[in-house]
Amino acid sequence: MSVAVVTGASSGIGAAIAIAFAEAGWDVMAAGRDEGRLEEVADVSDNIAIWSGELSESEECRELIADAVDEFGSIDCLVNCAGIFVRTDTATTTDEEWRDTLTINLDVPFYLSRAALPHLQQTQGSIVNIASNWGLKASDQAAAYCASKGGLVMLSKAMALDTAADGVRVNAICPGSVDTPMLAAGAELADQEVDEYLAEQAASSPNGRISTPEEVAGLVLFLASEAATQINGVAIAIDGGESA
Repeated sequence: MSVAVVTGASSGIGAAIAIAFAEAGWDVMAAGRDEGRLEEVADVSDNIAIWSGELSESEECRELIADAVDEFGSIDCLVNCAGIFVRTDTATTTDEEWRDTLTINLDVPFYLSRAALPHLQQTQGSIVNIASNWGLKASDQAAAYCASKGGLVMLSKAMALDTAADGVRVNAICPGSVDTPMLAAGAELADQEVDEYLAEQAASSPNGRISTPEEVAGLVLFLASEAATQINGVAIAIDGGESA
């Protein structure tokens, strides 16, 4: 049975990805900070094991990969989905906000990928990095986030070149607005404002709606499949045409 490691799996896109892999018959190590929410995700399928803890240092990332191999014996796909978003412009972004955003959104995917690579070489597996369409085009009041996601897009391309000869593919997915808790939290909205904000986001999309976590999960599952073995080093936008 194939094995996926998914970070940021306690909610939103990460949870949907973990569940999609499990429903497709994969074993899944679902990693995140919120153990209670991870247990809710694991309740969906017996194929899901959970790993609860912080991921900010390279040693913690090595521990997650080692625990996944101990649990399942191998790794076929690493999905770097954990991320944070702070809505501040260049002048008001603090040192701590800058460091935290770059650490979680860029450093951790690198640390995890580096740790997983020997195992992915054995399985001819793949890495899927969840970036953002703001890694392809900029936005105001998001300097740290845009820098981190743009870096993740380029990291994906560079890693793909480094690992292609070993049979390991690396791709990035760049979602636009997705109906997740982080979307509303990043906009710092009160509860009564969330529906209005989501409607505004939908109206700005050429497709007239925002994406669902399940749609992003479906693309991840495809990129991890044998049907996608010639897709390597690309950044695919899933934003209803917004980036066009």
